[in-house]
Amino acid sequence: MAKKATAETIEVATQPTSVKATQVQEPTKPTWEIKDRTYFLKGPHTPLTHTIPSRHSSRYPLIWFDENENTQKELRYATNQNSVFVQEQKGQVTLGHIIFKNGTLTVPKEKQNLQKLLSLYHPYRDVKYSEFDSVKKAVDELDYLNLEFDAMSAAKTMDIDQAEAVLRVELGSKVATMGSKELKRDLLLFARNNPALFINLANDENVMLRNFAIRAAENGIINLSGDQRTFTWGSNGRKLMNVPFDENPYSAFAAFLKTDEGVEIYKSIDKKL
Repeated sequence: MAKKATAETIEVATQPTSVKATQVQEPTKPTWEIKDRTYFLKGPHTPLTHTIPSRHSSRYPLIWFDENENTQKELRYATNQNSVFVQEQKGQVTLGHIIFKNGTLTVPKEKQNLQKLLSLYHPYRDVKYSEFDSVKKAVDELDYLNLEFDAMSAAKTMDIDQAEAVLRVELGSKVATMGSKELKRDLLLFARNNPALFINLANDENVMLRNFAIRAAENGIINLSGDQRTFTWGSNGRKLMNVPFDENPYSAFAAFLKTDEGVEIYKSIDKKL
């Protein structure tokens, strides 16, 4: 009998065919720019000189919390040290003062320790002083210029009645004696000098109604009592409404004109005006 041939099976390990994709890391943007920096005091007052604390004390604590290490670090401005942290300063230190003159302090790029103390760690930052940011200033100025442009564009196309209503908030009863060109001129000046307030008033429907009520009173169509608590018809003295306590009478009358009863009174006053 012939022997059966046996085939020897040889297993070959499967070779990986995937190739790892090369990961490209984007360069990290610098978090600190070496440059001269200017700081200015916040608030309306700019004294000739103003000193802020430059080292930690019980009266003026200068402590910064390090979230990476979960520790508090004492701050100190030493002119002969690179670090502003006391625990990292070595040897004898020369303490420096931080003095604002005429409300500003310019720190050259060579004084990196003072810059970092003021820009990153000092507890008075954005409280008593701020760092000048030319980019932020440009953005703020652009926003204001856009607001001013919108306000003046609205003022230019505003009709005389609405112009009178808006200006009455600013100028009071003086608007009653002004001509149309005077109103337009002062309206444009108001829009340029205070664009935010102008736009708010232009979009406030109650401004028109308050002006409507004041004009009605100026023309004797309605009367406001001496104690400014009651509105009556000028022709017969019949009461129209009582002014709620602690409210401006014309603002209250403007709100009243938007009620069902007030709408009819508005129509009657409008015909007489």
